[in-house]
Amino acid sequence: MSINKLALIRYKTIDNCLQNRFRKWTLDDLVEACSDALYEYEGITQGVSKRAIQLDLQNMRSEKLGYNAPIIVTDKKFYTYAEKGFSISNVPLTKQDLGTLNEVVAVLKQFKGFGYFQELTVMVSKLEDKLFSQQHKGKAYINFEKNDLLKGLEFIDPIHKAIVSNKAIEINYKSFKAREANKFVFSPYLLKEYRNRWFILGAKSNKSILTLALDRIIDITEAKEKYLKNTTINIDTYYDDVIGVTKGLTQRDYNIVLWVDKVNAPYICTKPLHSTQKIVKEYENGMIFSIKVIWNFELEREILGFGESMQVLAPRRLKNKIAEKLKLASARYAKPFDLEYDLAGGKK
Repeated sequence: MSINKLALIRYKTIDNCLQNRFRKWTLDDLVEACSDALYEYEGITQGVSKRAIQLDLQNMRSEKLGYNAPIIVTDKKFYTYAEKGFSISNVPLTKQDLGTLNEVVAVLKQFKGFGYFQELTVMVSKLEDKLFSQQHKGKAYINFEKNDLLKGLEFIDPIHKAIVSNKAIEINYKSFKAREANKFVFSPYLLKEYRNRWFILGAKSNKSILTLALDRIIDITEAKEKYLKNTTINIDTYYDDVIGVTKGLTQRDYNIVLWVDKVNAPYICTKPLHSTQKIVKEYENGMIFSIKVIWNFELEREILGFGESMQVLAPRRLKNKIAEKLKLASARYAKPFDLEYDLAGGKK
């Protein structure tokens, strides 16, 4: 049974409603929610009939689509899921889905050797592993990095749509340093991932370029203000001279020279700190590397992460700053902690 695009929008909308157990949903409520969704995503103004939503509920309950959704009616008028936490998005793939995806994987694998499609490699591996675990009812054999507690992922889709459609958004944002949240209009240009966190690059209404963390966003709405098109930076190369995402428009890059001991040098060779990394000289006790990047928080954290295995040789200011931080860290361990703490049971 094929599913058209409009039906998928309605199913997803109904699913979102029924997952919200803080509200009771009548048939009229579901009709209104689906009508709003169809208008938002497809510009359809005539709404949807009660009969259509009743058929959608019936299809979601049945095995036709593989959902088998446990939809029940309480007090003879309120719709909800009998199982808390149920979602049609979490339903295992059907045999038809598996067959289709196997064909997709076979096609995608043909492109893995081409330079323009190198990014497909991880995606294809994920699909293959998911399909294998579904078909064999067993464990997955590839464990990809993920963070189930990560916040802000729900904003990726609306931000992406705003970027594609050149629409400004109003962001309610609370940085780690701020006492209170701050609302402002933002024109998004690029979504970027770094170490399993997501960020958005764009401009405020005063045209200042900012990088914001999605996990610090409280909510976003479409703004009435005009979208500020990017005329300031090259999106494709903006992050080429940084480790991480912290960068100012006026910052310049430095030639960072690092010594790494012989135990960790092979690790640095196989997993470079940055694309500009070069081997300057080799010694019996280690190697000297150089990278050309902007000096930012992420660079310092990367260097500090290697502890005594890495030493900054240049520039001198960075060398002195890292040395001072390591002294403070050593002093922190040298004195007892202010609060009494029971290692077996926590704070006393």
